[in-house]
Amino acid sequence: MANRAAAMRYARALFSVCEQEGELERVARELAEFTSVMDEHQLLRKSLLSPAVPPGPKRVLMETLLGRSEGYSERTVRLLTLLAERDRLSLLGEILEVYRERLMEHDGVVRARITTAAALPTGRAQAISEQLGTATGKKVLVETAVDPSVIGGVVTQIGSTVWDGSISSHLERLRQRFLNKA
Repeated sequence: MANRAAAMRYARALFSVCEQEGELERVARELAEFTSVMDEHQLLRKSLLSPAVPPGPKRVLMETLLGRSEGYSERTVRLLTLLAERDRLSLLGEILEVYRERLMEHDGVVRARITTAAALPTGRAQAISEQLGTATGKKVLVETAVDPSVIGGVVTQIGSTVWDGSISSHLERLRQRFLNKA
């Protein structure tokens, strides 16, 4: 929990600065790229995340890496160097996640998870996305899932709000009504 709170603070500060500079998308891409590089190169990852390596050498390694690779914005370089200096590079994935959430919120985009008993045809998922967009007033990115226990109908989740139009939940409500009347 403390890590998530720290990641939120870093992401919030970075987002604020990048918003003023007009670099929101660029920094998101660069952080994702650097995270990907760390994931692909396990020796680099171990060196940067190991508690056995003091923060000083991590900062030097980070400055060397970022100095060799052109194209990183000043904001990205500052954040990555600061994280190395404070031995907080382990937060990078969570910082990126929180930053992306804030970026989506800023752009008026929400994620929706649609669960059905069988796979939805592509056109149907797009139609549902458009209807949800009209209902929410935001652009909706749809993620579909299949769960046979739904039996039929659709379960839609946007954020913490769930609309359950599944046959299984209707049957459960009917069962509860019958049990309460008996």
